[in-house]
Amino acid sequence: MIRFFDRFFRVMLDSIRDLTPILLVVVFFELAVLQQPVPNITQMLIGLVFVVLGLTFFVFGLEQGLFPIGESLAHDFARKGSLPWLFVFAFALGFGTTIAEPALIAVSGEASEIAAQAGVIANTEEAMARYANGLRLTVALAVGFAIVVGVLRILKGWPIHWLIIGGYIGVVIMTWFAPREIIGIAYDSGGVTTSTITVPLVTALGVGLASSIRGRNPMIDGFGLIAFASLTPMIFVMAYGILI
Repeated sequence: MIRFFDRFFRVMLDSIRDLTPILLVVVFFELAVLQQPVPNITQMLIGLVFVVLGLTFFVFGLEQGLFPIGESLAHDFARKGSLPWLFVFAFALGFGTTIAEPALIAVSGEASEIAAQAGVIANTEEAMARYANGLRLTVALAVGFAIVVGVLRILKGWPIHWLIIGGYIGVVIMTWFAPREIIGIAYDSGGVTTSTITVPLVTALGVGLASSIRGRNPMIDGFGLIAFASLTPMIFVMAYGILI
């Protein structure tokens, strides 16, 4: 129990250290450049406390829960040698974490509103909800597919750079054919998938799987799944834009 709280407070100190430069930048530009007092300083300090606590609980939760779960599941699947279930698990993990990604929900909601204002879709709640849900499902399917490809790469030992180069060639080709209105959204969709929920579990899966397979180096083969998770949504979303 003592080690538990000791580790918790260490994570909290790390969170404070990481947030300090941001705070110093804000204070410097507010006082030295704009030369005006910080507005609502009490509210800002309270918010800063909540940010520190939230970041601390999040990082601590990753270390205590998500990383061990992801690695242990990868070890178990590798030990049982059940490839079909491993692929199903990889797809479900990528799909499930992405569909619940807060950043993706925010981007898809904003994209539906802008699309309605631009006349791309009907300016109704139903049309915007359908557009946003379609975008989220498309990105989630793309990430699920990407994790399956990444797991297959780890199993086969394929060089990651050839797959990444081929994928970005596909992105460039799709950009020529996709509607201009969807290209920016597609590129942003690739970024928002690699956020708070997806990254920890996917990383733990890759490292755990590479650690469990003889002849695989976790440092070389265990990482790279996030690159696939960022790449495939761009292709899928542009295809979604072409189809709709």
